[in-house]
Amino acid sequence: MTGYKKIFLDTTPLIYFLDADINYAEKVERIFEGLIENRSSMVTSTVTCTEYLTYPYRTGNTEKIDVFFEFLTDCNVQIQPIDINTAKKAAQIRARYKDFKTMDCLQLATACLKQCDLFLTNDKQLRQFDEVKCMVVDDFNQL
Repeated sequence: MTGYKKIFLDTTPLIYFLDADINYAEKVERIFEGLIENRSSMVTSTVTCTEYLTYPYRTGNTEKIDVFFEFLTDCNVQIQPIDINTAKKAAQIRARYKDFKTMDCLQLATACLKQCDLFLTNDKQLRQFDEVKCMVVDDFNQL
């Protein structure tokens, strides 16, 4: 954990932590504690906001919405917008990795442009991406 200074947080680890996922919440909590202890900076994008907030808005769960933004504030997570440079980079990634979804490519592009040295996800397919180290939650048990 100590080698990573700027970490991109994909949506799924946030969902696991904030929604107390039975299989992953404790693992993700330990990862976040390690990142905070290491004084690593954390980055995500507006895609994460859209992906996480859709269900709470649909169900009118304002508590989940508040908790999401409190987490981002408390952990000083930088939220990056999707701009034209991010869109171009995402298109390049999608052209190279044909099975990657557009939203994943936008997330990866943001991580690249923000010079993150780790992309935390739980999408094993993204491990094949070679511009930023991608790790799934279970990979951290091996560190």
